Amino acid sequence: MAESAVKLSVRGLMKTFEGKEILHGLDFDVFQGEFLSILGPSGCGKTTTLRILMGLLAPDAGSVTLDGRDITTAAPDQRSMGIVFQNYALFENMSVRGNVEYALKFDKDRKGRRRELAEEALVQLGLADQIDKSVHELSGGQQQRVSIARTLVMEPEVILFDEPMSALDVETRLSMRAELNDIQERLGTTMIYITHDQEEAFALSDRIMVMGGGTIHQLAAPDQIIAAPADEYVADFVNKNLRIKMDSLARFMDR
Repeated sequence: MAESAVKLSVRGLMKTFEGKEILHGLDFDVFQGEFLSILGPSGCGKTTTLRILMGLLAPDAGSVTLDGRDITTAAPDQRSMGIVFQNYALFENMSVRGNVEYALKFDKDRKGRRRELAEEALVQLGLADQIDKSVHELSGGQQQRVSIARTLVMEPEVILFDEPMSALDVETRLSMRAELNDIQERLGTTMIYITHDQEEAFALSDRIMVMGGGTIHQLAAPDQIIAAPADEYVADFVNKNLRIKMDSLARFMDR
């Protein structure tokens, strides 16, 4: 990816829970139109980082700026960000269309067109024939697409993904990866993707931020991480695990 303007800038981000420092002064930038994955095992601080970016959690120190505007203390609805959760967070008592329309209910400029805009977003995600169904009639992959459509219809400048594919089967995950890459290519939206899955991060990302123990071990393009891991942690957690997966598959490819 050609380097472009900085969209989101994080400086000195720190967070402590019950006397234990979870984030140790994170510094990183996210570029306009970039797909950045934050990769790390459970407990590394990646979800805490996402919650701070979204405004769901206040940092103890540090700053978050969007297009040069300090949003460190801004409310979630004042950040021009959208989030897609792991558990979809859909309204079970609403139709597919109703869930997406609801996102626009409080948008004074566009609520009059919410039906039209909701349908457009659902068509984009391949859900044209599911619009009037109740969400509990959908598969997990379809529910996740509704969740993404609901976020897209708000036209956020940055979309955050909180391990959105961890509950999906392998075939659906592969389909959703292609969907996300297609959405980003068409819309140019900046995306930040939280995951513990090395393969997923490498398949989706322009750059990967490898976290461990509340610090950033490496932030680089996937090929750079493979060619030159920053330290033993990256070599072990990322490269070693990828090689194990590749070697296990290679046994069958040679037959």
